[in-house]
Amino acid sequence: MVIVDTSVWVGFFAGRSNPRVRILESLLARGEDIGLCGVILAEVLQGIRDDREYRKTRTYFDDLLFLPMTRDTFVQAAEIYRSLRRRGVTVRKPVDCMIASVAIENNAPLLHNDHDFDPIAKYCGLRAVQPTSESRTSAH
Repeated sequence: MVIVDTSVWVGFFAGRSNPRVRILESLLARGEDIGLCGVILAEVLQGIRDDREYRKTRTYFDDLLFLPMTRDTFVQAAEIYRSLRRRGVTVRKPVDCMIASVAIENNAPLLHNDHDFDPIAKYCGLRAVQPTSESRTSAH
């Protein structure tokens, strides 16, 4: 299973071609399990203005693995944020710490296109999918 962040879904639905969108397309073509959490679901859906596209996207997401967020998820998100602050790193969007916490809890790599996840991967145990020259998935 790979968790796909909002930053990749936005590019995917906008028809952009970048390495991470190509990875998502490859995962979908291979029938890989794709996970998301409530935060990602809300972020993607709230950005859709057209009612028809909203319904279509909402239905599309019904087929993905929905990962719960518990009290422990939020406590871990706060610990991630605090740990990075002690290192002098401020995550611009604390919601990214919540998404990272879900990925860490589920031992699932995160496919993202958001630099805020880089220090979380470096210092907090997040496994992030990195594009390779062949655009396959690899997690570090």
